[in-house]
Amino acid sequence: MVREKKVVDSVSGWLTVFDDGTVDRTWTGPPAVKFMADPVAPHADFIDGVATRDVIIDQDSCLRVRIYLPENFSGEKLPVLLHFHGGGFCITEADCFMYYNVYKRLALEARVICVSVYLRRAPEHRLPAACEDGYSALMWLKLVAQGKVCEAWLNAHADFKRVFLIGDSSGGNIVHQVASRAGEEDQWPLRLTGAIPIHPGFCRPERSRSELEKPESPFLTLDMVDKFIKLALPEGSNKNHPITCPMGFQAPAIDGLKLPPYLLCIAEEDLIIDTEMEFFEAMKKANKDVELFVNPGVGHSFYLNKIAVDMDPNTGVQTQRLILRIKEFINKH
Repeated sequence: MVREKKVVDSVSGWLTVFDDGTVDRTWTGPPAVKFMADPVAPHADFIDGVATRDVIIDQDSCLRVRIYLPENFSGEKLPVLLHFHGGGFCITEADCFMYYNVYKRLALEARVICVSVYLRRAPEHRLPAACEDGYSALMWLKLVAQGKVCEAWLNAHADFKRVFLIGDSSGGNIVHQVASRAGEEDQWPLRLTGAIPIHPGFCRPERSRSELEKPESPFLTLDMVDKFIKLALPEGSNKNHPITCPMGFQAPAIDGLKLPPYLLCIAEEDLIIDTEMEFFEAMKKANKDVELFVNPGVGHSFYLNKIAVDMDPNTGVQTQRLILRIKEFINKH
């Protein structure tokens, strides 16, 4: 007799956890938005000015990255964006349409090579697994820069003295963790020149005012905040953990960290804007080089929602403003 699995937990249409430890990430929300989480196959040919391919960077762990290469008519070396996707550490992957749509555009408009990491996901792989994957990807870039590993697109087109970290939502948390760790070691000949956390998933056990007052959005609800973090953090931890609260008492003091310049991007209507701002103030107090960019009238990860970008004038305008601000920060450094 086959034993019927029982649902232990589910999260807002994104994820179902069963009592045997298996996880089903089949989208169960509105069918009209399913395409945003669907995978996009890599294409070595240039489509809309960008080519992509997937590369295994660690044969033992099978850790992979997706590389976005813009057409480069001038032949100049291009900055590298090392990208960490969001999803509350539990859902989505580097090949999801929502990231493909945005980072293909960013690669083309900002004239950068984007290297997006296929991060391990919780609850099968609890934190710090995703942070370790992020740092491993940076170390792989360092090996390519040293000539110890060959990656044809990067060897031909990448400027390893201009490497930036960028991440969406929980990927923004990984940006800070990787930047902090990278500051502890010599990265020559690679140079980490900037970090761009976008709507990072910083929070505390206590509800912030913005969590109580801001509207929920398709990409962030209170249910998602609480359940994803519970599934992702090490057993016995809470939101005070350094990965989710890097400005808290359990985290290393920010003034003792060697960090590159930061561009912290936040959205005015984000549920977690209060704790994101708390991180910004902690960075300023520690005399770190940090700039703040705020998109008005939009919520968490608004730019990933293609339907809203196409249909809502303000979302479309704010997405363009975000891309231009990121491009400006890259050009500055």
